[in-house]
Amino acid sequence: MRLAWLTDIHLNFVDGIERRRFLKAVGEQADAVAISGDIGESQDIAAYLREIDEFVEKPVYFVLGNHDFYRGSISKTRLRVAEVAQESRHLKYLTARRVIELTPKTAIIGHDGWADARLGDYENTEVILNDHLLISEISQWMVYNRLDKSGLRETLHILADETARHFERVLEEAANNYEQVVAVTHVPPYREAAWYQGKTSSDDFLPYFACKAVGDVLTKTMQAHPQSSLTVLCGHTHGGGEIHVLDNQRVLTGEARYGQPKIQQIFEIE
Repeated sequence: MRLAWLTDIHLNFVDGIERRRFLKAVGEQADAVAISGDIGESQDIAAYLREIDEFVEKPVYFVLGNHDFYRGSISKTRLRVAEVAQESRHLKYLTARRVIELTPKTAIIGHDGWADARLGDYENTEVILNDHLLISEISQWMVYNRLDKSGLRETLHILADETARHFERVLEEAANNYEQVVAVTHVPPYREAAWYQGKTSSDDFLPYFACKAVGDVLTKTMQAHPQSSLTVLCGHTHGGGEIHVLDNQRVLTGEARYGQPKIQQIFEIE
């Protein structure tokens, strides 16, 4: 099986003709597709998913990224996306699924993910992201143009810990039954995987660019399952790189530019 990996394709920055040309090309080059988030924004994500379904015409295993919730809410967007996937023959929303078999040897799992403010210098960073303004569950902590960092931290912990619990369940199951596991998530699960311009993101950005809770779960689980190997596909930082966490665990972070979607890599899945 040829599995094409896409991330941070931001289709809302691409005109219709170019979008369809890109999606058709993806379908022609792959037997299945994995997308690690940032497909569009909340108001258009359903339309883009249907377009992906129509023009790729292959199984698409995907999660959402922070941009996919812009101008909306996390909970409502997830519900709407799950409904779109249920209506489709090709779309598989991994956040709403458990373990999916790709081949007798390989399974795929995933969850949207979220940065958890547990890495970097959260207390002193002055970074403000569009997340803090455009996602309802998060924008509640922007009060009179000041960020309530205590409240925001609690929300980020809740979101990230939800992802960690999901991976704790599904990775255990997958590693017990398959030689290889592909895990798809949007936010890098390690400091070292939060690549930006060829190096690790700064301590000012790391609180919003990595998820320690998920990294801890992935490492612990794979240490307990040396007979299985894990490849993590993520994005978010728009900087590309690869790290090896364990002998049986690697993390690939995709690079991206607005308006220039591309295939990050095509994997030969046994």
